[in-house]
Amino acid sequence: MATMVEPYTDFENAKLTDFSDPANRKAMEEALEKVRGELGRTYPLVIDGEKVTGGETGDSVNPAAPDQVVGRFVQATEAHADRAMAGAAKRFETWQHTSAEERADYVFRAADLMEERRLELAAWMVYEVSKSWVEADADVAELIDFARYYAFQALRIGGSQPVVQFPGEHDEMRYIPLGVTVVIPPWNFPSAIMGGMTLAAVVTGNTVVLKPASTSVVIAAKFVEIMEEVGLPAGVINFVPGPGGTIGDLLVDDPRTRMIAFTGSKEVGLRIFERASKVHPGQKWLKRTILEMGGKDSIVVDETADLDSAAEGITAAAFGFQGQKCSACSRAIIVDEVYDEVIAKVVERTRKLSIGDPADQDTFMGAVIDAKAHKKISEYIDIGKGEGRLVYQGEAPANGYFVPPTIIADVDPDARISQEEIFGPVLAFIRARDYDHALEIANNTEYGLTGAVYSRDRDRLERARHEFHVGNLYLNRKCTGALVGVHPFGGFNMSGTDSKAGGPDYLLLFTQAKSIAERTRDDVPVRPDPAGKGGF
Repeated sequence: MATMVEPYTDFENAKLTDFSDPANRKAMEEALEKVRGELGRTYPLVIDGEKVTGGETGDSVNPAAPDQVVGRFVQATEAHADRAMAGAAKRFETWQHTSAEERADYVFRAADLMEERRLELAAWMVYEVSKSWVEADADVAELIDFARYYAFQALRIGGSQPVVQFPGEHDEMRYIPLGVTVVIPPWNFPSAIMGGMTLAAVVTGNTVVLKPASTSVVIAAKFVEIMEEVGLPAGVINFVPGPGGTIGDLLVDDPRTRMIAFTGSKEVGLRIFERASKVHPGQKWLKRTILEMGGKDSIVVDETADLDSAAEGITAAAFGFQGQKCSACSRAIIVDEVYDEVIAKVVERTRKLSIGDPADQDTFMGAVIDAKAHKKISEYIDIGKGEGRLVYQGEAPANGYFVPPTIIADVDPDARISQEEIFGPVLAFIRARDYDHALEIANNTEYGLTGAVYSRDRDRLERARHEFHVGNLYLNRKCTGALVGVHPFGGFNMSGTDSKAGGPDYLLLFTQAKSIAERTRDDVPVRPDPAGKGGF
């Protein structure tokens, strides 16, 4: 069993793999070869510990080579979803009473297995969602971080919590789990966010019905296999991939659902928010939601900034993982005095980015996730050409869902490509008269997820701390790459509920607080639970 530890002094972020090391490079090549030999397998549903293999199947394909099937998966039906809810509700009756230490122990051991299979898990993402080696490795590192950080946090908040003691009473507060949690993760961080939301629910004593994105089912199935391998009891995690419009709605609407944890688009998030607000027959609670949605993120550069550093940060944040991050820089807001110089420096760096098969180590950009995304992004590029001046568009392979890095300058702050989330490698440059104007533009969207300011002026950086209205603000660094425990992540406004994943308060969202007061008598001794015992 895990032992009680301090959550901050014992937690360390997993280090990224150095692929310049020949040994690491060889290990990754071997992992890719191993995974290549396992492509095309069929993955069952997992409902209350039972593997369900019959029924219609769907394909998860390689975006860089759409004819290559990464894996097939059984498509859950409404009947499957109902069984999964029933299994999760039944298991919750016992799982909620499991001690915080025991639940954390499962998660710690899962993190150790993920560490052992780190490159293999990364290789699956290279094939399934077209992540480069570096991006895939970072995704697995973040999953490992979530696992260990949340396990430590569960030990911190488990058991009796101290409150002010009233004379003649023993007073305490406990965090207890909510119930069945529906987890609906995105495809863009198919291990980190999927696993992070699921483990947060599990380690706090909730049971889970996991409905992964249809374009990233295989990596979710691998995660479920790891949780089975560490002995997590049947029914704690139920695995039901299927169409969001049917299975997703049914799970959200079900009166047995106590909580929904979602990361994805604004449109789907608002749909869940509305549906979850309705109380259905037999439902005796108000459903809780964690909704992390989109972003339209800006990097501001003033005339005092280190322009080379700013250009490096803009390029990496705009085009890393093909711009398919809710935190990606899609707007570069540059003060007039250095506007043309910063554009030139970003274009120079973007020209050097390689785009192609992410199975090759030297590839920086792979393909976008699917044909629908390819079409949408291409349409936005055409819109952008009419709203601004095309200053750079790279070349992309003809096969696969590749979109070249695209830079459009002289964009109006209210233009569509300045306001609407594109979720692709399209960067808009916006000219600001001065720093005041730049901050005004930075705050002019309905979103508020990430943002960055490059400046050497201390007063301006301090102003940004107070005036740049985003959940994650970065000063003199890029606006992507949040670290678990270091940069709790979540946004304002239409970016969602600002749940701050990877932060010290996140697990509390999966619990409810119960206050207990006992009037003391000499003949009835009070025996409070030691910290970490007795569940939540």
